[in-house]
Amino acid sequence: MTTSTTRRIAGVLLVLVPLVFSVCFTLLQQLFEYPDILRQPTGDVLSKFAAGGGALIAVWYVLTLSAVAFIPVTVLVHRVLAERERSVLLSVGTVFGVVAGVAQTLGFLRWPFVVPYLADAFLDPKGSDAQRVAASVVFEAFHRYAGMAVGEHLGYLSTSVWTLVVALVVLRTAVLPRWLGLIGAVLAIGIAAGLGEPFGWELGGTINAISYLAWAVWMMAAGVLLLLRRGGDEAV
Repeated sequence: MTTSTTRRIAGVLLVLVPLVFSVCFTLLQQLFEYPDILRQPTGDVLSKFAAGGGALIAVWYVLTLSAVAFIPVTVLVHRVLAERERSVLLSVGTVFGVVAGVAQTLGFLRWPFVVPYLADAFLDPKGSDAQRVAASVVFEAFHRYAGMAVGEHLGYLSTSVWTLVVALVVLRTAVLPRWLGLIGAVLAIGIAAGLGEPFGWELGGTINAISYLAWAVWMMAAGVLLLLRRGGDEAV
């Protein structure tokens, strides 16, 4: 694959993947009151989820696919940046990027596959109290492990490291405009702020949510700039 082809494919995916992510996130806010709904009692979450029907499950599935697509994005970004710098730092950052895609995928997968079953079991009018308790316990277990630990905590950590490494490489090599690197470094810190939410720092969750939305725009901007860049021209 030629350098120009790699750059074009990377640029297209950098635009499309965060765009799909942002659209799905907006739909989840409208259909499911996400992410605020996650702070509600389990019964309310499962009831709201069941009310969303097939459309809500479809949105979660597409969001999961966007997380999967982030994996080739990190690999292609690595190849583009490696045109100017081949370093251990870049390789480590790419590994964290792949981990971020896998972690987000595992976290999101519970919604289109596990939660529909739990919602049906919890809301079954013929079900017993024991059945509802069991469904609630299983949901909480998946939510805390697949959601909070893997999807969020590991996902936030890996995404912030990848973003910071990409930002540093951009600042050092000017393969893209240096202002893009500065913004990326700030967003990496903002995403990492979400690591403090499980430990009681609620503001960290708010900072994280805002940073993620800005991060999507940052990625799309990087994609557009790659598509506009000609040959080996240096960005300034």
